[in-house]
Amino acid sequence: MRILRRRSVLLQLGAAVSLLCFLYLIAQNRVHKRTRNAARRPLDDFDTNNIGDIVAENGDPYFRPKVRRPPPEPGAPGEYGKGVSLTLSEEEKKLEDAGYKQHAFNEYASSKISLHRRLHEARHAECKNVRYPHDLPTTSVIVTFHNEAWSTLLRTVHSVLETSPARLLEEVILVDDFSELDHLKEPLEVYLAQIKHVRLVRTTRREGLIRARLLGAAHARGDVLTFLDSHCECHEQWLEPLLARIAENRSNVVTPVIDVLDWKTFEYQHTMEVQRGIFDWRLTFTWGLIPEYERARRKSPVDPVRSPTMAGGLFAIDKWYFEHIGTYDAGMDVWGGENLEMSFRIWQCGGNLEIMPCSRVGHVFRPRSPHSFPKKNEVLVNSLRLAEVWMDDYKEIFYRRNPHAKTERFGDVSSRMDLKHKLQCKPFRWFMKTIMPDMYVPEDRPGRSGALRNSASNLCFDSEGAENAGKRPTMWGCHGMGGNQYFELNSREEFRHNTGGKEMCVEAQGGEFVVLMHCTSGNNVPVQQKWQIREDGSVYNAYHGKCLHFDPNERQEKKEVKALHCNGQDSQRWRFDA
Repeated sequence: MRILRRRSVLLQLGAAVSLLCFLYLIAQNRVHKRTRNAARRPLDDFDTNNIGDIVAENGDPYFRPKVRRPPPEPGAPGEYGKGVSLTLSEEEKKLEDAGYKQHAFNEYASSKISLHRRLHEARHAECKNVRYPHDLPTTSVIVTFHNEAWSTLLRTVHSVLETSPARLLEEVILVDDFSELDHLKEPLEVYLAQIKHVRLVRTTRREGLIRARLLGAAHARGDVLTFLDSHCECHEQWLEPLLARIAENRSNVVTPVIDVLDWKTFEYQHTMEVQRGIFDWRLTFTWGLIPEYERARRKSPVDPVRSPTMAGGLFAIDKWYFEHIGTYDAGMDVWGGENLEMSFRIWQCGGNLEIMPCSRVGHVFRPRSPHSFPKKNEVLVNSLRLAEVWMDDYKEIFYRRNPHAKTERFGDVSSRMDLKHKLQCKPFRWFMKTIMPDMYVPEDRPGRSGALRNSASNLCFDSEGAENAGKRPTMWGCHGMGGNQYFELNSREEFRHNTGGKEMCVEAQGGEFVVLMHCTSGNNVPVQQKWQIREDGSVYNAYHGKCLHFDPNERQEKKEVKALHCNGQDSQRWRFDA
């Protein structure tokens, strides 16, 4: 009987094992099918099925983080990237207002969020299938700050430590650029003394972002320099894609996808569509959609995106290559323009600048800068230096839109010109034709560009900084400073405004007033956006048979420009100021 019972138990155990094996094989088959199907997804299809999920820990022990993150607190404010909405007392409202004033973001809400908070899944589903080699270079993460809030600074530090593989993160270097706030003095030193792998370096005077980062780079021991701003939060597995790309070619300079940390609620808002960095002719960085030729070049949604420029706050670069191509231009002050200067230099001198879709970092984009600077024109001076060194004859496009810049002193650039010659860098024409072939290059023809002055009023046509389609242009006193009053009538008969932000074209829509609309690419210009300057000085749209019109004697709240039937009067006579 005992033998029979044993046989029965063994048979039951065998049946259970067989069933488990069978279920395992089915599960594995489903996993393989999902992987094969994911590989077939079209490039433009951003898989949102996993967005918002809790990110699983990396299963490869090699990539375990430097520091273990403590368990999440159930229901804690902001956990998993959620925004913080608080009902405040009168006293708390005063604290919130003080935080806004000092930091230009909701520091009070930030202070309620754990320094160790987790973020929800924000990557494309295929990112989880990417495997990274074990022989990646190490990195020093450099974070510069000036009068940063306690919560955002330390959440940046903990975020790096708790998401970066121990084998890859050499150190975190904090560079204090002469902060004045008390919590950034002894209290910060005491706090950091309890954390391994973090070093604090202080400047002895206000240096600005550029020279502060150079100080951090001089102290770095890692193979790669990774620069972050002091109000960031890193997504899980953000570092591996950056280092893996640099390991393939040390002249690859890479950035993460920069997601938004809402400055009011600190909600982590993931970017659904990756955008590339571009610029406008006032040398301002901006974001742009990935063009079709770049989409066609990429074979997968997780492939790197070639980016003409970078925002400059968050990027990784091989330390040797950083020094090889001339680090930063030390003649630049504080910040502004250094990102475009480095972007042009990377491309023109043989490097590559790319965005890694599987690397994501949240960043607080503040509505204003809370800091004061020793000088008021450092951004313009920095732009002049990059234009003089890297843009060749194209710099004249910048000067025509900023005529006051010609009187600014920008210092000696001879060492940067020597660097350009030493590295045998390509001309800016190559950059425009190869890296940004889709960008419109203004013609700026004499007599067809500049400020458009009205004969009846002696006022000038003004965009008022329009960035959104449908805004009506107005008339303002002519100031000769370019900017909102710089327009050109090109050979395509477009009446185009292209000094900053989105390029806008004047359009006659059939009603009384003209509006500014987005310009089209290619040669298919809508007839409503075609204009001619006739011999009598009228600006004429043939499709509607109307002329630009502004009569200063007409009563209207805003001095808006109209399109009326042509009458040959001074209200319809215009000329471009040189």
